[in-house]
Amino acid sequence: MRENYAMLRLLGLSLLFLTVAGPAVAHPGHVESGFLHPLTGPDHFLAMVGAGMWAAFLASRKPAAAFWVPAAFMLMMAFGAAAGFAGIKLPFSEAGVIASVFMLGGLIVATVQLPTATAMLLVGWFAALHGYSHAVEAPAGDPGRYMLGFLLATALLHAIGLALGWVAGRATGNLGLRTMGGLVMVGGALILVSH
Repeated sequence: MRENYAMLRLLGLSLLFLTVAGPAVAHPGHVESGFLHPLTGPDHFLAMVGAGMWAAFLASRKPAAAFWVPAAFMLMMAFGAAAGFAGIKLPFSEAGVIASVFMLGGLIVATVQLPTATAMLLVGWFAALHGYSHAVEAPAGDPGRYMLGFLLATALLHAIGLALGWVAGRATGNLGLRTMGGLVMVGGALILVSH
């Protein structure tokens, strides 16, 4: 049991350090690759890891949520990106992106259990805003390749969130997961303060 607690503490601290270590600029270094955009934008990083953690929590009662919640996120993110590349305007997308960090962290902290379909709709709405944000910040070039890059990075971040959620849930139950949700919210607050 002590080993599980030590591992959870290490993962939590790693998540915190990854959250606060990024530079204050919004999305540095993603000009060449869509893959880097979610990894270098702390708001995107936190929301995508948070979506994975929440899916892990939901999967404790509904195992299919571990697949369907991240899948809905990815699908709607692709639709949001397509809208952005097509020139469709989504107002307040950046505010929605940061709101998603607080919402997902809050859902984890409050251990909110929703039906899988409702959770898919909720994360899907925020994912569309993330995808749109990726598209409007994309460099000129091949939008398909850029989208593939950020979708792959998103899948990786969801997998990290799922793994963190499962480890926390098994090691300390809801307490560890709630703590990590709190770290997501703290990261969101740091992003707001730095801007």
